Amino acid sequence: MDKFQEMRVFAAVVDAGSFVKASDTLAMSKAAVSRHVAELEARLGVRLLHRTTRKLSLTDEGTVFHARCASLLADVDEAEAEITSRSGQATGLLKVNVPVTFGILHLAPLWSDFMAHNPDLRLDVTLADRFVDLVEEGYDLAVRIARLQSSSLISRRLTWTRMVLCASPAYLREHGTPSHPSQIADHAVLAYSLLATGDQWEFDGPDGRVVVKVSPRMRTNSGDTCLALALQHRGIVLQPSFLVGAELRSGALVEILPGYCAGELGVYAVYPSRQHVAPKVRLLIDYLARELHLPDWNG
Repeated sequence: MDKFQEMRVFAAVVDAGSFVKASDTLAMSKAAVSRHVAELEARLGVRLLHRTTRKLSLTDEGTVFHARCASLLADVDEAEAEITSRSGQATGLLKVNVPVTFGILHLAPLWSDFMAHNPDLRLDVTLADRFVDLVEEGYDLAVRIARLQSSSLISRRLTWTRMVLCASPAYLREHGTPSHPSQIADHAVLAYSLLATGDQWEFDGPDGRVVVKVSPRMRTNSGDTCLALALQHRGIVLQPSFLVGAELRSGALVEILPGYCAGELGVYAVYPSRQHVAPKVRLLIDYLARELHLPDWNG
């Protein structure tokens, strides 16, 4: 009798929502999965799952037992990873959430090298700009770009990016170049709708803090869309240097009002607050910190 195997199978059934999906996850037959759960219930003398033809649901006892199983199994995985990490190797599954554009431009080129140095580690990388709940959704690590607020999560600053006000040379030739932030309000603005300050664009310059209320010609939740429209000479954008750095270097975009700082954002690795950080998580954080230490996008 393998109690940990029973617990792993039970947890997999709950997490997958069905015996069939759990069997796929575990590479085990549905009959074997059902048998493990049945034997577990028989040994404990309680029903853990309500079974219907359409769905599974936890009993009260099952809810309590699943929470304890999840905690115990996580401790076992961490203990195994800690031992194997002493040989310089990481094992198991590492589930990571990263922002879409930053993930494509600056993280996608790094995964191959990281995997080559950690051949026993499996990666599950999700690209999403929404704010994910690491604990609820089971992520080991997330990369976030923000002025990070206090939270229950632990974070490490990997690098930084500055906000850049810019437009194409053709747009500026036709419409003029602002000489003060207040003049931005008279221009076509392509606004990122998820900007923390909304339509209030803030700048620090020789005359102190200047706040400009913009009326966007276009608003979008995609920085890539803002960039595409700026390159088509449609207006002014305020975007992070990690997104527009290459275009600034090539001259396709020109920075406006370089004497006025539009702010900086940290690029952070955040992970659930635990007493001991899993070695596989530590390996990835250290790797990203090394690779992103001196970015070329800030100019």
